[in-house]
Parts: sequence; structure tokens; C-alpha cells
Amino acid sequence: MLLLNQRKAVIFYLKLEFLLDLSYAFALSRQCLRLLGVWPDPRIPLSNLRRPNITFITVMFILSFYIVIPQFIHVIRVWSNVALMVEDIAAANFSLMALSKLFVTWYHSETLRTLMMSVMTDWINSTNKCERSTMLRFARRGRNLSFGCYALATITLVFYICFNLLKLYQNNHQPQRSLIYHFVYPYNAQKSPNYEITFVIQLFGGIYAALINATVDSFISMLLLHECAQLLNLRMALNDLIDELANKSISYTKFKEGLAAIAIRHKHLIRTVKTINNCYSAVLFVYMLTTTFQLCFQTFRTYTIITDKLNVSVFKVAFLSLYVVSLLTNLYMYCYAAEKVLTESTSVAYSVYESKWYNIPAKDAKNLMIIAYGSIIPLNLTAGKFGNFSMELLGSNHRQCADYRNTKCSSITGI
Repeated sequence: MLLLNQRKAVIFYLKLEFLLDLSYAFALSRQCLRLLGVWPDPRIPLSNLRRPNITFITVMFILSFYIVIPQFIHVIRVWSNVALMVEDIAAANFSLMALSKLFVTWYHSETLRTLMMSVMTDWINSTNKCERSTMLRFARRGRNLSFGCYALATITLVFYICFNLLKLYQNNHQPQRSLIYHFVYPYNAQKSPNYEITFVIQLFGGIYAALINATVDSFISMLLLHECAQLLNLRMALNDLIDELANKSISYTKFKEGLAAIAIRHKHLIRTVKTINNCYSAVLFVYMLTTTFQLCFQTFRTYTIITDKLNVSVFKVAFLSLYVVSLLTNLYMYCYAAEKVLTESTSVAYSVYESKWYNIPAKDAKNLMIIAYGSIIPLNLTAGKFGNFSMELLGSNHRQCADYRNTKCSSITGI
């Protein structure tokens, strides 16, 4: 009886340790998604996820009616002024990215809840120290990337808040006070306290946009890196199984049972990665378009300010530079995680060929082709089925931005 209780206690503490590791992996994205009201918590009833809460509605309302719509309308009004158009489109694109990501995360909350339950199960059922070490290694990579993304977003937001608070202070004694995002509201926005309230709401809208972009990007990357760890663990389990049969440590019956379990697990991992891709593929297409425009516009603005020696404060130049670096960091997170998924998914097939299949009976070696066939088509994170995220895509974005900047500069100088 005492031995049974001790065993139960050990299992309990192991599960607690694995749940702490899970909390460590998703800590940043979990807390921020909770603040935004879209965290797919596997421990709450499904009916609560389907019903939008007040936080989600408030954030969607602020982003829609105080940033995205005002900016796109203002673009039409200043159509002849290229500088203002670029500034407004840049702000509208960034907010549109955030709005799309937040809505898709809420819309697919049921599917994402299932994925998080699967992730939790993986951590709880992983009792092998080697498997746990692999999962922690990938979790640490994702956490470091997330921390860098949040750090850049925080620094950029500090510049954004200070710049606009200074603008609010300077506008207090002006006859015509300007807002952060220009728009004609159905109330007198120039009258106090309407002006101050509208200004603060728009300020929070920008903060929400930065928080959403960093959080959803971190969340998707962590999910993909977790699946990378599972694919690597699958490869190690397959190699160990083949080695055991080659060394005659297990019977043929045990080998077939183990191989069947690995094949089922492999199909499950393939479905999981495809589910993640299906949830976010459409919004990532919007993300790729808007990010490309953002990088082109913002790098061109920064380049023009520096080369033409325009009368712009160093404060604003630093803000624009940090903003571009933040966009590149977010894009790098997607490309890095997608590249890892692609590599690990194809490595499963290679692990079959690199194993000691020649030391086992031919009839059992033929069964290994089930795993190899399942890895013929690599797993990808796609942007609306039009392109795959990878490190090559990140490099091509850099080249496109450089070409755009050189083209614009040539057209301006007449060269």
C-alpha cells in the first residue's frame, strides 16, 4: 500500500513538473492572449470559448473604428500627398494585421483548444528524459524568440507612447487639435474631454495592435516548434525500435506493435501541423502582403529622411528604425519555425534510410516504407496557399524591399 502511494506521488510530481514546463513554454503568449480575451484554454468549457467576451469585443471595436477605418478613409482624402498616404497606409496595414490575427484566433478557438489539449497531453505523457530534453530545447528556442519579439515591441511602444503624449501636450493650447489617426467622428472630437478621451482610445488602439501582432506570432511559432520537437522524438523512437529489433532485444510482434504506434503518431503530427496551417493560412496571406508593403514603405521613409536630410527629429527616426526591425523579427519567427517544421518533417523519411534497416528481416524493413511515404510531402506553413514560409522567403522579402527603395529613389532623382 505504501509502495502504491509512493508511486502515485511520483507520477503526480512528474505531471506537475511537465505542466510547469508547458507553462514555461507558453507563458508569454498565454498571458497576453488572456488579456485580449482569446486564449484557447483547454480547461474551460467549450461554450465559453465560442461566446466572445467583453475584452475581445472592446479590442475589436477600438481597432476597427478608431484606427483601421479612419486611416483608410484618410488615405482617400490625402490621395495627392504621397508622404501622408505612405504614413496612413503603414498605420492601417499594421492595425489590419492585428485585427485579422485577433479575429482568426477567436474564430478558430475551438480548434486551437483541441491543439492545446494535444500539447498538454504531450507534456504529461512524455516520461522519457531524452524526449523531455528535446521538447524543452525547442521550447527554449521559441521562448527566446518570443522574448526578443516582445522586447522590441515594448521598446517601440515606449517611443510610440512618448511621442504621442508629447503631441497631446503640445496640442492642448492649439485652436485646432489633431488626433493620432485623423477621422471625422459623429461627435465633436475637438471639445474637451472628448478630445482627450478619443486621443487616449486611439493610443490604446496602437498599443493593442502591437501587442496582438507580437502575441499571435509568438503563439503560432511556439505551436510549430512544439510539433518539431514531437517529430524529432518520433525519429528517435523509430531508430531505437529498429535498433532493438536488429539486436534481437524485442520480438517481431513487439516491433510491429511499436511501428504501428509510431505510424499512427506520425499521422497525428501531420494532421496537427496541417490544422495549424489551415487555421492561419488565410490571415498569413494578408500578413505577407501587409508586411511586404510595411517594409517597403517604412524603409523608404527612413531612407528618404536620412538621405534628404529632412527636418525630422531623431526620436521619430529611431522609432521608424525600431518599427522596421520589429517587423523583420516577427517575420523571422514565422520563417524560422516554418523552416524547422519543413526540415523535421522531411528528416523523418531520411531517418528511415539512415537507420539499420539492413539488419532486420526484409518483410519488416518493407513496413518502414509506411513512415517514409508519409514524409514524401514536407509540412509547410503557407500564406494562403500561394507561398511557403521559409528562410528563403525572408531573404526574398529583403531583396524586394531593396529593389522597391532603389526604384523609388531612381524615379525621384530622375536617374
